[in-house]
Amino acid sequence: MSRVNVEIELPDTLATQAKKAGLLEPEALERMVREALLAKRVEGLVEAREVLAANPLPPMTSEEIQAEIEAYRAEVRRAARP
Repeated sequence: MSRVNVEIELPDTLATQAKKAGLLEPEALERMVREALLAKRVEGLVEAREVLAANPLPPMTSEEIQAEIEAYRAEVRRAARP
């Protein structure tokens, strides 16, 4: 586990309330960081979905799909070689 020292400035009233609520404890801070990271990932997925909806990819033919599958399998075989 990594140790990160963080210093934040909060208004006195907010700092007092956060401390009383236990929000400045390591476990609470870890939970908040995890929730914020999840929210960022979801936001990124939503943005990607919007981009794809605005610029849809053309459908692939059966031959194109098969070519992609074969290329992937060849890549996996190459990576598995010592």
